Amino acid sequence: MSGHSKWATTKHKKAAIDARRGKLFAKLIKNIEVAARTGGGDPAGNPTLYDAIQKAKKSSVPNDNIDRAVKRGSGEDAGGADYQTIMYEGYASGGVAVLIECLTDNRNRAASDVRVAVTRNGGTMADPGSVSFLFTRKGVVVVGKDQNGGLSEDDVLAAVLDAGAEEVNDLGDTFEVLSEATDLVAVRTALQDAGIDYESAEASFVPATQVPLDAEHAAKVFRLIEALEDSDDVQNVYANFDVSDEVLAELEPA
Repeated sequence: MSGHSKWATTKHKKAAIDARRGKLFAKLIKNIEVAARTGGGDPAGNPTLYDAIQKAKKSSVPNDNIDRAVKRGSGEDAGGADYQTIMYEGYASGGVAVLIECLTDNRNRAASDVRVAVTRNGGTMADPGSVSFLFTRKGVVVVGKDQNGGLSEDDVLAAVLDAGAEEVNDLGDTFEVLSEATDLVAVRTALQDAGIDYESAEASFVPATQVPLDAEHAAKVFRLIEALEDSDDVQNVYANFDVSDEVLAELEPA
């Protein structure tokens, strides 16, 4: 499967334990707050909130922080911000298409941060619609192999096939289960019913085609994405690149 998925999976795993943990925590908390505001504060009746809470817990966000975010979002506690979702589009090195999802209470700040990160790291901004058509909204569930000892691709596929899963991809340390976004909850529930633990379940933008990159272009694309993710307003960055295992190994620090 794509080097992009492998890179993203590895990067986010490391992000949970490195110096950027505070920034990751803040973004996970924001997700919870927005989900609670949109669909109510009861995870049992709000699947988006349920998945946001599970993702935060698996990234070791303290339960007190999670509870406070739910209460702020649902209006039980005061202090919740009025976050808006804004999408920006652009191109990175090598002609890679980039879709930037912001969750912000300050549109001007978000726009400025995104533009600076893109232009300072060899990218260009694009008009709305010029990049987004290259991506499709999909349900993406990531299943770890370590916490499901001996689990095979066939085991995962058997558990999710009747729930609407379209494909299962082996990414090395994890399996990636893709479905229509509307089938995400059914797929996640099917895994739980089969006793299979999962790392994350969320709707994501998946590229229809991918651009293969050499080490030089890959390094530039990674820098651009990391610069974007340094912004508190940027919630997710999607890009249509493919990086081989050999190139990834070449880019690993000595």
